[in-house]
Amino acid sequence: MKSLVSSSSFSILSPYFPISASPSFFSLPSKSAQCGPMFTQVSNFFTFKTPTTSLPSKGFFSTQNRNPQTRASLSPPSGEIHVILGPMFAGKTTTLLRRIQSESCNGRSVAIIKSNKDTRYGLDSIVTHDGIKLPCWAIPNLSSFKKKFGQGSYDKLDVIGIDEAQFFDDLYDFCCEAADIDGKTVIVAGLDGDYLRRNFGSVLDIIPLADSVTKLTARCEICGNRAFFTLRKTQEKETELIGGADVYMPVCRQHYVSGQVVIEAARTVVESRKVECRTPA
Repeated sequence: MKSLVSSSSFSILSPYFPISASPSFFSLPSKSAQCGPMFTQVSNFFTFKTPTTSLPSKGFFSTQNRNPQTRASLSPPSGEIHVILGPMFAGKTTTLLRRIQSESCNGRSVAIIKSNKDTRYGLDSIVTHDGIKLPCWAIPNLSSFKKKFGQGSYDKLDVIGIDEAQFFDDLYDFCCEAADIDGKTVIVAGLDGDYLRRNFGSVLDIIPLADSVTKLTARCEICGNRAFFTLRKTQEKETELIGGADVYMPVCRQHYVSGQVVIEAARTVVESRKVECRTPA
């Protein structure tokens, strides 16, 4: 038996609705209507269109008289966690800010967080390497965000962006609570490894929690190929060393390995010279 609906009648972008369907069921509102609010009246926790018949002021639409099953239906919607990874200069912050701006343009309330350890461009804003800038909340740990932001404002918040997430030790717990309990969309951007290609902070710990993971790459400063790693050009050995192009460079695998060899050789020479200087003649 032939199918009653031809394959050409379905949209690639929306496979669930046929393009040739009756306009009365699937026609879209005008652009101005799409940009405006979907609902016209607010009552308690509901937003709904004004009905043609009058509604009782008490009873079903009163939150005080709802049974536990009805209250459960008012719980926050399920949240989401999206993770953006990559080496330095891969565009992680740029990608984060673009997604935050997109969410804001769609009418959702947003907030951006960064660690107060990063003072390269000031504490009150996030700035990309190419100059894109947005205001943010600079805090020492994520657990303090609710208090600083205010519980009432936090409850109205839809999307939380976290930049330089590797600096937050409580990243896992915060993401669990924000998405699973509070129904927030959390977008996390951070390094997936340090300059030794080892786990940096708690970013990799939230991969099992994530709805999506985006791995970005940069361009190797030596050969121009895709760069997956961050090479430290200085002699410091501590894991947390905040810096820019003066300290770090993105490199491919080949030049990471060769670069590490050169850096270690240089360190050996420097250390030997220090010893010679200390040795009395």
